[in-house]
Amino acid sequence: MKSGYTYIILLMSFMAVEGITQIMQAQITKDIPLIPAPVSMVKSAETFTLPAKTVIGYSHKDLAFSAEYLKDFYTFLTSKRVQSKYYKKERAKGTIAFVIDPAIQQDEGYSLKIDKKHIVITGKSPQGVFYGVQSLSQILFAQKRAGDLRTLPCLEITDYPRFLWRGLHLDVSRHFFDKEFVKKYIDILALHKLNTFHWHLVDDQGWRIEIKKYPRLTEVGAWRVDHEGLPWNERPVQQPGERATYGGFYTQEEIKDIVAYAAQRFITVVPEIEMPAHVSSAIAAHPEYSCRQVPIGVPPGGVWPITDIYCAGNDSTFLFLEDILSEVMELFPSKYIHIGGDEADKTEWRRCPKCQKRIKDEQLMDENELQSYFIRRIDKFLTEKGRILIGWDEILEGGLAENATVMSWRGTEGGIAAAGMHHNAVMTPVTHCYFDYYQSLDRHIEPLAIGGFISLEKTYSYEPVPEVLTGEEAKHILGAQGNLWTEYMLSGNHVEYMALPRAIALAEVVWTPATGKDYAGFLTRLENQLDLLTSKDIHYYVPSVEGLPDTTHFKDTIRVELVNPYPFGEIKYTTDGSEPTATSPIYRNPFYLNRDTVVKAALFLKNGCSGRVKTGIYRKI
Repeated sequence: MKSGYTYIILLMSFMAVEGITQIMQAQITKDIPLIPAPVSMVKSAETFTLPAKTVIGYSHKDLAFSAEYLKDFYTFLTSKRVQSKYYKKERAKGTIAFVIDPAIQQDEGYSLKIDKKHIVITGKSPQGVFYGVQSLSQILFAQKRAGDLRTLPCLEITDYPRFLWRGLHLDVSRHFFDKEFVKKYIDILALHKLNTFHWHLVDDQGWRIEIKKYPRLTEVGAWRVDHEGLPWNERPVQQPGERATYGGFYTQEEIKDIVAYAAQRFITVVPEIEMPAHVSSAIAAHPEYSCRQVPIGVPPGGVWPITDIYCAGNDSTFLFLEDILSEVMELFPSKYIHIGGDEADKTEWRRCPKCQKRIKDEQLMDENELQSYFIRRIDKFLTEKGRILIGWDEILEGGLAENATVMSWRGTEGGIAAAGMHHNAVMTPVTHCYFDYYQSLDRHIEPLAIGGFISLEKTYSYEPVPEVLTGEEAKHILGAQGNLWTEYMLSGNHVEYMALPRAIALAEVVWTPATGKDYAGFLTRLENQLDLLTSKDIHYYVPSVEGLPDTTHFKDTIRVELVNPYPFGEIKYTTDGSEPTATSPIYRNPFYLNRDTVVKAALFLKNGCSGRVKTGIYRKI
């Protein structure tokens, strides 16, 4: 009895200490606004002052890029240059030292230590050091915002990611984005310790990758009739005599440049070459690989159902795809090759004698199993080349290919099914990770989007490992990814606006331990990150003010209470129908109206960015 009582006292003491520790950790995290939040951070009361002559030292040649990256960032902050020095035979020295330590357990792990004399970033690998540089960069930027860049808090960070796959996707088929924007997009990934860029290069509306053996894929497939002034789903198909002038593609030299640029930042570029559907652009160039074998144009807008697909009964189709994939693999060192596999309408397969013969010869049950046969053939080819096939969760239909990895988008069921079969999965459910969805319920004041609604908080709330999985099955969840489909995004600025800050929230989801997630804390740290994005000319969504209904009727008086969705920034408002500006009155407390009034309000950040104006009309009856 006594020992049990002692155990209870000890347990209560432990819980109290643990609670205090969590509170202290939350305060430290608030003071040092890192995103993603690190695994562990301990801060002391002491400080370190950067000397006038700062030197970055490193003792491993593969750390040279990280040194240059930090040098450039420091110059960006201060307009001053710092030195870097390579120590060939001894441990790195200097104001800031980069060190490789194989004893660190996690492959992407790092430690960042700031004491009274110097700063040391230690990684198990150059990748870990690079992530330490990102954390130090955020700390430096926060100090500059606070007005004292040279004085840094002494602290020690131990950090590593929760998941292997931390991804962001970009569709360049619906709208083409040039090489410089793709590099800027990769920089956005790097800022947030994301390590996988899923590049959607092929779809119905455009073929974007040069294939030397089949030049018509870009000569024809990369261009469509310019109907950009019409609604996406109401655009007529190309008519005889119409010229296809809208589009573009990446040369193989441009792709090599982008892949190398990403690799410097420890980002793997995973190419997506769609099959058997979403390939109207390929069939426009090579109709002989479709079931109907008739010429079609590249669709200028939406296509549904997607019936123009590759012929699965024609062996030449597979030779064609193997030729394409061979060139793709020469350009992309990624072990994963994404083959799409989604939304294939099997109408033409049902009509096609060759496809029906294939079903009979291979003793397949139906067209779903024919798709599985199709994917299995491609899986076998990629496996023989040392690569891994990854596809959308439709590749489960009819049976999953032997070595395939599933990207679960229609919810979590695909990932659960794959993990249950001991196949790896990447979670990217449409419920939380589709950043082409609206960010606000006030759709009428937002740019046109495909539909749906995913808030910043909802993305942050996502848990990639479904509860139904056993511990062993959970190991097959590689991570998660955000997707940007660009039917309604014509510019890079718009892509950034839709991606951010939701991609920042997802970055914390896939990096930070689940127990370390805290949405309120995330919002307090977000201000520093948004200011950093602004300084780099990266656009992002600022939410509209809440609590202002479109039209309200009232008697006598009515109370107006506005809600600020961020703990930083200020609501500015007007009651005379004019647009609020940075000099408009600041909303501090609820106010009352007793006559017809038009209230307009918007959220303004200290960095000058603002959200869209919300209008509320109040009518006295």
